[in-house]
Amino acid sequence: MLEESVSPKKSTILQQQFNRVGRVEHGSVALPGIIRSGSIGGPDTFNVGTMPSAQQQITTGQMHRGHMPPLSLAQQALMGTINSSMQAVQQAQADLGYVDNLPPLGHDLASRVWVQNKVDESKHEIHSQVDAITAGTASVVNLTAGEPTETDYTAVGCAITTISSNLTEMSKGVKLLAALMDDEVGSGHKLMGAARMLAGAVSDLLRSVEPAAAEPRQTVLTAAGSIGQASGDLLRHMGEGETDEKFQDTLMNLAKAVANAAAMLVLKAKNVAQVAEDTILQNRVIAAATQCALSTSQLVACTKVVSPTISSPVCQEQLVEAGKLVDRSVETCVKACRSASDDGELLKQVGAAAGVVSQALTDLLQHVRHYASCGEPIGRYDQATDTIMNVTENIFTSMGDAGEMVRQARVLAQATSDLVNAMRSDAEAEVDVDNSKKLLAAAKLLADATARMVEAAKGAAAYPENEDQQQRLREAAEGLRVATNAAAQNAIKKKLVNRLEIAAKQAAAAATQTIAAAQNAAASNKNTVSHQQLVHSCKAVADSIPQLVQGMRSSQAQPEELGAQLALIMASQSFLQPGSKMVTSAKSAVPTVADQAAAMQLGQCAKNLATCLAELRTATQKAHEACGPLEIDSALKTVQTLKSELQDAKMSVIDGQLKPLPGETLEKCAQDLGSTSKAVGSSMAQLLTCAAQGNEHYTGVAARETAQALRTLAQAARGVAASTREPQAAAAMLDSAQYVMEGSAMLIHEAHQALVHPGDAESQQRLAQVAKAVSHSLNNCVNCLPGQKDVDMALRSIGEASKKLLVDILPPCIKTFQEAQTDLNHTAAELNHSAGEVVHSSRGTSSQLAAASGKFSQDFDEFLDAGIEMAGHTQSQDDQIQVIGNLKNISMASSKLLLAAKSLSVDPGAANAKNLLAVAARAVTESINQLITLCTQQAAGQKECDNALRELEAVRGLLDNPNEPVSELSYFDCIESVMENSKVLGESMAGISQHCKTGDVAASHTHDAISEAAQLMKEAVDDIMVTLNEAASEGGMVGGMVESIAEAMGRVDEGTPPEPEGSFVDYQTTMVKFSKAIAITAQEMMTKSVTCPEELGGLASQVTVDYGQLAHQGRLAAATAEPEEVGFQIKTRVQELGHGCIYLVQKAGALQLSPTDSFSKRELIECAHAVTEKVSLVLSALQAGNKGTQACITAASAVSGIIADLDTTIMFASAGTLNPENEESFADHRESILKTAKALVEDTKLLVAGAASSQEKLAQAAQSSAKTITQLTEVVKLGATSMGSEDPETQVVLINAVRDVAKALAELIGATKCAAGKPADDPSMYQLKSAAKVMVTNVTSLLKTVKAVEDEATRGTRALEATIECIKQELTVFHSKDVPDKSTTPEEFIRMTKGITIATAKAVAAGNSAQQEDVIATANLSRKAISDMLTTCKVLIHTALPEQASHRHHQAAREHVSPAC
Repeated sequence: MLEESVSPKKSTILQQQFNRVGRVEHGSVALPGIIRSGSIGGPDTFNVGTMPSAQQQITTGQMHRGHMPPLSLAQQALMGTINSSMQAVQQAQADLGYVDNLPPLGHDLASRVWVQNKVDESKHEIHSQVDAITAGTASVVNLTAGEPTETDYTAVGCAITTISSNLTEMSKGVKLLAALMDDEVGSGHKLMGAARMLAGAVSDLLRSVEPAAAEPRQTVLTAAGSIGQASGDLLRHMGEGETDEKFQDTLMNLAKAVANAAAMLVLKAKNVAQVAEDTILQNRVIAAATQCALSTSQLVACTKVVSPTISSPVCQEQLVEAGKLVDRSVETCVKACRSASDDGELLKQVGAAAGVVSQALTDLLQHVRHYASCGEPIGRYDQATDTIMNVTENIFTSMGDAGEMVRQARVLAQATSDLVNAMRSDAEAEVDVDNSKKLLAAAKLLADATARMVEAAKGAAAYPENEDQQQRLREAAEGLRVATNAAAQNAIKKKLVNRLEIAAKQAAAAATQTIAAAQNAAASNKNTVSHQQLVHSCKAVADSIPQLVQGMRSSQAQPEELGAQLALIMASQSFLQPGSKMVTSAKSAVPTVADQAAAMQLGQCAKNLATCLAELRTATQKAHEACGPLEIDSALKTVQTLKSELQDAKMSVIDGQLKPLPGETLEKCAQDLGSTSKAVGSSMAQLLTCAAQGNEHYTGVAARETAQALRTLAQAARGVAASTREPQAAAAMLDSAQYVMEGSAMLIHEAHQALVHPGDAESQQRLAQVAKAVSHSLNNCVNCLPGQKDVDMALRSIGEASKKLLVDILPPCIKTFQEAQTDLNHTAAELNHSAGEVVHSSRGTSSQLAAASGKFSQDFDEFLDAGIEMAGHTQSQDDQIQVIGNLKNISMASSKLLLAAKSLSVDPGAANAKNLLAVAARAVTESINQLITLCTQQAAGQKECDNALRELEAVRGLLDNPNEPVSELSYFDCIESVMENSKVLGESMAGISQHCKTGDVAASHTHDAISEAAQLMKEAVDDIMVTLNEAASEGGMVGGMVESIAEAMGRVDEGTPPEPEGSFVDYQTTMVKFSKAIAITAQEMMTKSVTCPEELGGLASQVTVDYGQLAHQGRLAAATAEPEEVGFQIKTRVQELGHGCIYLVQKAGALQLSPTDSFSKRELIECAHAVTEKVSLVLSALQAGNKGTQACITAASAVSGIIADLDTTIMFASAGTLNPENEESFADHRESILKTAKALVEDTKLLVAGAASSQEKLAQAAQSSAKTITQLTEVVKLGATSMGSEDPETQVVLINAVRDVAKALAELIGATKCAAGKPADDPSMYQLKSAAKVMVTNVTSLLKTVKAVEDEATRGTRALEATIECIKQELTVFHSKDVPDKSTTPEEFIRMTKGITIATAKAVAAGNSAQQEDVIATANLSRKAISDMLTTCKVLIHTALPEQASHRHHQAAREHVSPAC
């Protein structure tokens, strides 16, 4: 390596290449001369000389790559991220070619405020996005600093995703901001140009970090520096650049100082490398020095990148991270130098140079931290007041601990003394006499409060058990806290508000980042539910960010304005809830995002937002405490400002210059006004109640909510006026809104007066009168909406027309009865149709509602005249009275319909408004039908047909809005109802066709038309039946599940069962397995019904599958059971369980469709309980068949639990946390272990004998063995615990020994169960004997291990013997034909084989050390590694590999393990 000393300003990057490094070697390449026979031409001449001295030449340049090694999976994933990010950058570059096209804006106050707010919001969002881009760039620089094999490509992908997603969002904001900015000097075009430059720089960075490109490091750093430069230009063009240029200059100078110091360190390290004798150590020094230079250059590059956005915490974090890399590289370089040479002078120089680098780095980081704290020095009062606040909090939380309270009181006394002295000193230096007096008075107040606190502390110290003394101390501390707030109120408030401004800015920025990350992760989120939840929460936060930004900027612009501070506090409080919901949604969505980089970005953003929200919550609370209860004054000021804005808007209307704001439409603003009017009324009612009760806090809250609702109302009123074409209507709307503001301001003022004079009857009376006036103004404002006047006119028209029904004598008839009847039917049909149009138009535009209501009133007038005409043809006075009464009912129903339509059009989201409208429409139809039925005297069936036609006309509109509920039936109940009624409909249409042809035979010309209509109706019914069946199968497939369970139940009793391939015990075991699975799933469904109803469908499907298997096995078990009564009982119980499963599945489907229906949840829980009970009945029926084998099954389950418990104990022992609870020794438990082990041997003999005896004896033996193994494991665990955690490996050996016994017992119980009742020559008997031998062997091994525990010389040998025996048994299990019930992957198997490698290395090391501890540890590790590998291999063979590959794996595993034995 050749080096040259250059000045720091001309230094270049030392590029680290990842290839083999060699050295130039000097040597002779001459060959010895050879004398040959002379040539024909005569003797040859030889020249003798010397070769020139060795020369070395270095050629630099870019290497041509003929072949690149294949990319790793992580690199491939990064390439995919870069490609998608490059596409996003290219799209952003294309979008930045033109600014947004905004509609023409007005010049009224509201328009100007809107523009300013949008500018502020856009600047904030762009700033936060640029912060994220520069921070992401710095992260890329830091993460790609090392070798490719050590790079975290997922983290690099996350940083790149952050850059591209924020660039995409930034381009949108830049286009809007450029359109809003004053472009007289071309600032908008400059802003767009700067944004394009930034996008181009990002594109260069993405190309430079492609793994396949292998660009020089300098290219990456240059691209990163370009991003920093472009970012600074962009921020400066939009007026958001960092104002403190001196700070940035100092920052760069400090970074260069680090680089200069690092260059000196590299030179000193070079001196050490030159004198190093060991080549390896010399190379190590050179590599460390090179890395030091690289990390320093990265620090300088990182500083250039984040310098324009250093105010961002994430950028500061990246700069600190780059500094840490430098610090670590310096430390590595120093260590390498010390190991390469022991030249004291050179090492001293290296150490001194390293110290200079560390000091320069410290100066740089201190400079950054100073900026992070806003560069504000600690004030004279700040430290003391902070201490007082914190210590008083500690006193409050230490209630009950008198000693701690007194100790904190001493600290508190010192802090208050410092504060008092500072205030007195300031008072003496104060020139203004009044200010001096105020300071002295505050200091005296604080000193008196301190004296009271000291006295209370003395009392608490003298009587530490007296709670009254502690309470006195707490009260004194509270008084001192209040006095401190009063003394240093302004300083504290200013500091707290400043902290809140910073917290609000960071929270808004973090929320913006999270929204961008959520949008970026949307494409790879495979869970629709979590994605929708995240989208909704992001929308709510996006709606709250503008208010938070406006509050923050207003508070910064008006630091002394209490209203601005309170607005910031209110905006912060409103932001917390949606922000927290978005954090929860984002964290829930992270596991469902397939793209790892996008998932990491979303997770990091959510974590950062959660931290910012926590800080915002604390800052908001403290600022609110400092600013005091100012909600009422602020609300009053807000309302007065709104009134001025409305007055200004009216002037614009007069001038014809009022324009709607972007995004405002007439319909949207009208709906907003209607819905907000109710919110205003509700908040005002709360304001009245709280003011009457004298509750200042809640009155302030109600006033704040009222002001917020009025703000929305004023904006909506302005939007309606701006969107209305008629100037008079627009002016009327603004006038009515101004009246609302006037009355609201008076109401808030009166509420304040009511608080000042609580209980004043006159004040309460004025408050009620003002509230009534405001309510009237609100109604007038709503009535000014387009369409509302037309509805009111229609209502008045109906009222005027209905006066015709109040006369005593009806006018004479002018038509015949037939004409009157026809006219009545026609006008009734028209009125019914108009009612449907009113319903439909109430969901449409205001103009549609106006036209529909006018048509309805006209049709009503005509219908009323026809009804009165028909009443004149009645034969009796009573009939006439009934007709008139029905007409009055129709008039009332019509008015209710218009009122319901009016209410729905004003507030479409109002609770139950749609249902009320549908009820009103049905009431109109029903009242018309009643009148027609009364008036019609025609052929039989005709009036029924007319009524049916009107009913159909009335309900046909419901099909236009299928998403609206019309009944309380569930989804499946609706499907069943439609299916049933469809069948009735088909039969009824056939009946109509048949009866029409027989009550008119002469009208044969209509028969064909009737038949054709009936056929068409039948086809339509058939089509709807098919559609309903499809819908039922899609709605959770509950119908299919129920049918499957029913079919399985039917097969239990179906004819003669097939020839059984196994015994009753085999079917019994399987049935127990599936029965318990059903019970577990039922229990899980109970839980999910409350926590996660959407997962019930999968659980119901699992119940269906398990029951199908249970029913199949139950049929076979019933056929092989003895006596027959047992088989009959099994079938009965299985079928009863099937009924319970059907009900459970049905309720699960119903709850899926109505997740919040508490009744359905309760029904599902009851059905789940019933299923669990019926499972127990199935198990009892199985037990009645073979009591002994059932006992074996139960015992085997118990032993499995014991083995799991022992595995947990082994884990604790391995971790060194298995400690004794008392001073017992192992000797205290040895005899109990030996005694219990011998008892287990006796139980083993009884168990083996029980296989050939009665079921009762077998049951006793199984129960006894389960009980004894439980006792044995307990005493062994106690013995292992008594040994202490100082020797964990011996603890593991002992527990492994009893685990082997338990495992052997489980195998023995299983073999006994299979052999029960079999002849002596049955193969199962041989398996039983083999299992018994293994059992005896393992018990003997346990006894040997117990004896060896106290003999240190034989512990290792015993551990190895036990491990070898365990491996042999594991091999036997591996070779068995039992099919495992788990699944795995080849990757998992590969991971397991690594344990074998580690165990082998341990064994070699133990052999070399010959230490007992190493031998025992090797035995324990080998046992686990080989057992896990064999288990995983067997599962892989049976589940994931083809037959040929399975054979090879089987052979390889056997050859792999055999040497260990």
